[in-house]
Amino acid sequence: MNTPDEASGTAAWHGRIEHVRGGALTGDTAQTSGMRRLEAISGRTVGSERLWMGRTHVAPATNSGDHHHGEAETAIYVVSGHPVLVFAEGDHEVRVETEPGDYVFVPPYVPHREENPSPDEEAVVVIARSTQEAIVINLPNLWPTPDPE
Repeated sequence: MNTPDEASGTAAWHGRIEHVRGGALTGDTAQTSGMRRLEAISGRTVGSERLWMGRTHVAPATNSGDHHHGEAETAIYVVSGHPVLVFAEGDHEVRVETEPGDYVFVPPYVPHREENPSPDEEAVVVIARSTQEAIVINLPNLWPTPDPE
């Protein structure tokens, strides 16, 4: 006789695998200037509860706006191009220059921007986030603004 834990585990084994074709990604997600985000895996597309995954395109000679992703941890895999991720450290901007095959981790709430310095090559990255939705908070710059007194 199965215990309740064994029964629920067995039920989970009979879940359904969802398949999202690359051509079926939707751009109906939060956007940042200079970028085009396409949603693949989310609560809305496949019913995920703790994960968001998609693809982002940054046009040649383009910078995104400054932004952060709230509580979400973000992992980035560089598919093509040489995108640069920029964040603030003290009074200075730090530039992380990438190439295809690289991975980048962006912690929650870290203001950053993506840049594509190439004059003729689009940069494409795959993004995974620890929340099911694509949280995007657009910002006026990389530094925190002082609280009004």
